[in-house]
Amino acid sequence: MKYISTRNSSKEFNFSEVFIKGLADDGGLFIPKTVPKLSNEALQRFSKLNYQDLAKEIIFLFCNETIEKNELSNIIDRSYLKFREKNVIKLSDIGKNKLLELFHGPTLAFKDIAMQFIGNLYDYQLKNIEKKINVVVATSGDTGSAAIDAIKGKDKMNIFVLHPNNKVSSIQRKLMTTVKEKNVFNVALEGNFDDCQNLVKSMFADKKFSKSINMSGVNSINWARIIAQTVYYFYSYFQICKLNEKINFSVPTGNFGDVYAGYLSKKMGLPIDKLIVATNQNDILHRAISKGMYEANSVVETLSPSMDIQVASNFERLIYDLNEQSADKTNKIMQEIKIKKKYLIEKKELNKIKEDFLSESVSEEELLFCIKKVYENYKMIIDPHTAVGLRALEKINLNGKNAVLSTAHPCKFPEAIQKAINVNSELPSELNYILNEKENFVVIQNNIEKVKEYILSKLY
Repeated sequence: MKYISTRNSSKEFNFSEVFIKGLADDGGLFIPKTVPKLSNEALQRFSKLNYQDLAKEIIFLFCNETIEKNELSNIIDRSYLKFREKNVIKLSDIGKNKLLELFHGPTLAFKDIAMQFIGNLYDYQLKNIEKKINVVVATSGDTGSAAIDAIKGKDKMNIFVLHPNNKVSSIQRKLMTTVKEKNVFNVALEGNFDDCQNLVKSMFADKKFSKSINMSGVNSINWARIIAQTVYYFYSYFQICKLNEKINFSVPTGNFGDVYAGYLSKKMGLPIDKLIVATNQNDILHRAISKGMYEANSVVETLSPSMDIQVASNFERLIYDLNEQSADKTNKIMQEIKIKKKYLIEKKELNKIKEDFLSESVSEEELLFCIKKVYENYKMIIDPHTAVGLRALEKINLNGKNAVLSTAHPCKFPEAIQKAINVNSELPSELNYILNEKENFVVIQNNIEKVKEYILSKLY
């Protein structure tokens, strides 16, 4: 398995390089040269596996050149030890639809599924490297705590997490800032998530700085995140459908990473009909998919803060596919987006998008009503992001088998739950301690030099 950048198809990389780098030196995202296509026989065989064994089969397709299968097997077994569900995820009925509960990991969000794997993968990759790796990551709420839990206490790593100050829920923040390990550093940036993400990308692009600190990234642009997330699309499909039956997935998404994992699964041969891109009022992806207008507006603060994003980093991978897998065309489009802050998608490309994707935007009122209706009808509390996914599916009203990705435990968003149903959603008992723990973070202005200065002060 060889990899290339979306902006340069002439240079090849192996999986280890792609994993450690996170982002290509040219600013592009890594993709496999060819996507493995699974036969009916392979799908039949995979359908009988438990979650961990399925993960071993799927992930090995993408790293077979650099990791022995028995080593990968050990990494995956270790990665899912801390999950509250034996098979990592849980499927629930919600009317005629299925809910994929992806939040049974240590920090109560779907990000744990990929991040626990990534933490153990770093351990494996760094065995023979003397120099420490410094992971720098932007978070809109959930990625940060999942990354911290996966990396805390590891010998050869430090982690620096940038979150937008006062724009994540108090539980999301405390899951990050109450961690005591000495290799964890939290930065509350005076800005929004896009500002955090832009700073991380700029630090990667600054070759002198990124090389000097041996910088690595675990945001959803990291290919290892994408492949780890494809597993739950396969696993849930096998639980819900007979082989060759079609299914639709509704995915609450801001950065296009989780839904791109579904798209990759479809390209590999999983019988997915439509992927619904469910957004809140920060609806750049909905406008792109429904009207062909990929244009950033100002970020609006909502009750589903993990989706308060206007620049969807992973969309570049889809742009590459839409433009005949031409790195030159993709590079040109991405430069245009950087300058003009918009990209008009031609009708031919838009028709291609609509073969795989539908989209919908959900208002605050709809979100609250959805949480209330689910509670009244099913005695179930869902988090605001899951409500966005469910309401989008209802608005689009597709026939056949449908599944909604439930991305976080409702207790992470007490304000939204209280507002919708006047109920306190309890933290799992093993996490109650964070409510009274001392928090450790610094507030830094939205200035790249100040952030770099802080990182360097902690290293030297």
